[in-house]
Amino acid sequence: MRAVALGGGHGLHATLTALRRLTDDITAVVVVADDGGSSGRIRRELDILPLGDLRMALGALAGQENAGPENTLWQRVFEHRYGGHGALAGHAVGNLLLAGLVEVLDDPVAALDQACRLLGVTGRVLPMSTQPVDIEADVTGIQPSRPGPAGGDQGRDVAHRIRGQVAVATTPGRVQQVRLDPRRPRACPEAAEALRAADLITLGPGSWFSSVLPHLLVPELFTALVESEARKVLVLNLAPQPGETAGFSPEQHLEVLAAHAPRLRLDVVVADTDAVPEPDLLRRGAEAFGADTLLTTVGTSDGTPRHDPEALAEALADAAHHRVEQSAGAATNGVHGGAFSGATAPGADPRPHQEEDRRWP
Repeated sequence: MRAVALGGGHGLHATLTALRRLTDDITAVVVVADDGGSSGRIRRELDILPLGDLRMALGALAGQENAGPENTLWQRVFEHRYGGHGALAGHAVGNLLLAGLVEVLDDPVAALDQACRLLGVTGRVLPMSTQPVDIEADVTGIQPSRPGPAGGDQGRDVAHRIRGQVAVATTPGRVQQVRLDPRRPRACPEAAEALRAADLITLGPGSWFSSVLPHLLVPELFTALVESEARKVLVLNLAPQPGETAGFSPEQHLEVLAAHAPRLRLDVVVADTDAVPEPDLLRRGAEAFGADTLLTTVGTSDGTPRHDPEALAEALADAAHHRVEQSAGAATNGVHGGAFSGATAPGADPRPHQEEDRRWP
């Protein structure tokens, strides 16, 4: 199965860690908008792509080919951060190594391919664009509302422009819309090609406005996503993110997605049962994308908002292969067909495991 995962940061790391349990043919397509920390410093000083999210994706896939001690050592070295108080303090070794490869080879894709060989990655890690981008957002609610002339609130809905991935991810206001600068960045050709050749494409989880939506704002990448015949699976977050999605319900995440990418069609929306207080609302939101909804436990058992790799892998496997026919039999099982189709005879159960019915509201 050829899988392509779109995202960035810890969310993409979770998806890749799950996908590698299903297939070795994985391509990670990574957002390149980071402007903070070690990545931001290197980006500003060397005028190259931000490398932190790319490094994390490499770490998630490290050791696919050979999980021996050598690859484990390189994985640890890649993630090691320098201490102290000097110029290197806070830099991840992997960021510096990738920066050196990019400068020597003068090609970020070739540099990432070399890093894959070093770390024993059988798939690929690619940037969504070979040029760095910045995220801009229109944000409301940053300033307290003031009484207006007639006693009403003034300035309550005034939108302020916020620039930068870190600023957008941590804004105290409510993000209304995001854009990229440049407005129409060129997609990485290899990333667009991978989307068109994929059997399974995943989007999310992750910071919704700064790691998930940016991929949909790269025209060539979005066109490849829309035209791909792959199964398209959206993985929702386990909890709203403080700042950019504070107070968002699961279905509001879908509303934001639809507003930024109205042409997007999905096959399955995966969500954790405990994170969805009103499944019917989420189901209706998913149906707007032509998608079915898979509710199951994908979070860790310790209560922290982190995806469990084994559970997420099982959910992605179900999403990749599940088919539901819009027939009397499927309706009897309480399953909404959405974008699924099949050749099951009317009245027959298209799925072998009856106990899975409750997971597909």
